Amino acid sequence: MVDRSGAIAKVRQGRSWQVVAQHLPMFESLFNHLVDPSQAPEVLQVRDTISGWRFYDHFRADANAPARQAQLGTRTTVLDDEGSQLAAALQTIREIGEAEALDEAIDDAFPGAELEISVSSDHRFAVNLRQTGLLRPLSGLELSDGTLRFLLWVAVLLTPRPPPLIVLNEPETSLHPDLLPALSRLIRRAADHSQLIVVSHATRLVAGIEKDERCHSIALDKNLGQTQVLGQGMLDEPPWEWPD
Repeated sequence: MVDRSGAIAKVRQGRSWQVVAQHLPMFESLFNHLVDPSQAPEVLQVRDTISGWRFYDHFRADANAPARQAQLGTRTTVLDDEGSQLAAALQTIREIGEAEALDEAIDDAFPGAELEISVSSDHRFAVNLRQTGLLRPLSGLELSDGTLRFLLWVAVLLTPRPPPLIVLNEPETSLHPDLLPALSRLIRRAADHSQLIVVSHATRLVAGIEKDERCHSIALDKNLGQTQVLGQGMLDEPPWEWPD
């Protein structure tokens, strides 16, 4: 409920309602105020569920990207939005996650390559990739944008603590087309543990994901400035009813 002084939050008490908060700022989330497990346990449960979702929209891959730099190594089960703890996240997968799956993902994308995590005397972790034909491994500073981003997606999709929901927005950005089949296999593997929503313009990536019978694809098209679902007419839209 909203009045001129702000929002009012109420919880149901039997057949009536009880005001539990008043004059709430309109720009703040309800979850910041209704976290009392005795008065509104449903709100607390929804907040905890949503806080476990992970959204990845864009990873930096420029020369100064945090993922390229050596970072203090700590146990990292969740990669942050900037990928700053990439080396630690990959090492964590190797130690408490699926180390074999990690090596398989690297070999799938870069045949014959081996991932190495170096540790400096001041406990900073750095990513190194040893590739066939090179006399020394490439450091994170030397990796191409696409190679670095693929390693970031490996850290996201092989997390040892899978969340209930992962949303990936255009994960194909900067990736060589030959890496898309390997990425699609990573996404399909991650779907064994999490629900994934992938937004992509890469038909090769989409085709790879659609090989999984669990995949539900929705194709969009822009017609006269309006985004529409392909194959869906006006009368085909799912009905919406406000709950009681």
